[in-house]
Amino acid sequence: MEKTADATDAKQDYAGVQLTLENCLFPADKLEETPSMKDGMDVRSEEDLRLWGCESLQIAGIMLRVPQVAMATAQVLFQRFYFAKSFVKTRMEEAAMACIWLASKVEEAPRRIRDVINVFHYLKQRKQNSNPAPMQLDHHYITLKNNIIRLERRLLKELGFCVHVKHPHKIIVVYLQVLEMESNQDLVQTAWNYMNDSLRSTVFVRYTPETIACACIYLAARVLKVALPSKPHWFYLFNATEDEIQQICKHLLQVYHHKKNTIEELDAKVEACRKHLQEEKNKLRESNAVTAPGDATAEVSSTEKSKKEPPSEKESKGSASVGENESEKRRERKGERSSAEKHIRSASIPSRSKYDMSSKQRSPGRYSRSRSGKHEDDDLPKSYSTSDENSRTSSKHRRSGKRSEFHHRSESGSSSKKSRQERSLSAEREHKSKSHHKKHGKHKHM
Repeated sequence: MEKTADATDAKQDYAGVQLTLENCLFPADKLEETPSMKDGMDVRSEEDLRLWGCESLQIAGIMLRVPQVAMATAQVLFQRFYFAKSFVKTRMEEAAMACIWLASKVEEAPRRIRDVINVFHYLKQRKQNSNPAPMQLDHHYITLKNNIIRLERRLLKELGFCVHVKHPHKIIVVYLQVLEMESNQDLVQTAWNYMNDSLRSTVFVRYTPETIACACIYLAARVLKVALPSKPHWFYLFNATEDEIQQICKHLLQVYHHKKNTIEELDAKVEACRKHLQEEKNKLRESNAVTAPGDATAEVSSTEKSKKEPPSEKESKGSASVGENESEKRRERKGERSSAEKHIRSASIPSRSKYDMSSKQRSPGRYSRSRSGKHEDDDLPKSYSTSDENSRTSSKHRRSGKRSEFHHRSESGSSSKKSRQERSLSAEREHKSKSHHKKHGKHKHM
């Protein structure tokens, strides 16, 4: 038996990751302080937003004609997501659209994103008591669509792609069959209704589906005054405790007795929290900007002090010796450069005369001319012609050679064409003369 238990544990634990549905249950420390509370939202407002979101998901699922399983999955994903993200930083309506869109895919009843947006747009108009009008396909629609697609990816990332939900609806029927109470239709229907209403609370992230099913049966039996086995208690058979069942029943009754604020009031509170967060961020940026110039002023003051303080004798002697060494090195480098330049000049120009001009005196253009229209090298004698003239003459010869070759080829081609034309003309003449002689010879014979 021990070996089989070890084998099952090894199957569940793969590379340090346990693939079980118990991972969807959050610990107590995460449930007590949510991200929305950290951003300055009170508990009552967060509960109201959760209720509004789940109710809108239920109504939108009915209008989209998705099965009840998809609606339940969307509400559970919505509750899980806002234990990882804040209502202040993520809008409730957009998150609800992403949840119902993702849940429809998970439960194999996909709906178009355009239909989801249209349904929520209609619900928003109905809450505002305004005349329903179709949503225009403008840039607002495009941005909303992109936000929903982005939120779907964020949902998958935050939930670790664990989007499967084990719903307790079937468990209720199985447990009532075990208790031989499936014939009592009122009990079955009441427990089923409590199960659907429990989706608006946070019990699905606190307790297992089996315990929630036991709590729904327990509450329905208490309301309808149906006797269930108590010695021992029937829920011990399904690994549930009385304390957990009573806690779940309290959460369910709070849903019925909770008085919600209007959606406009909740939006105003969320906007106030956003402004408060933005002000805190601005203060932090200002404080960081103030500390940075202070460090710079401290550095400047230290440099000014070093300038004002006179250097000591040792430092002055050391600096003087270093300066002399650097000046000597610079002189040596200058001498080497000058000698190298002289050697290059002597190699390029063997004899210097008054007609030699430096690069500074000459114009920068290669073919620049003076105001008189002559080139600057026109007045020079032939013995002192520069390398530019040599290069020009060589380039002219090359061009003339290429031109002559081109002309030769063109002349040869034209001559060949002329010879072909002459041959064709001579052949035509011969043919005409032969035909003429034949005609005249026939007439003479006649």
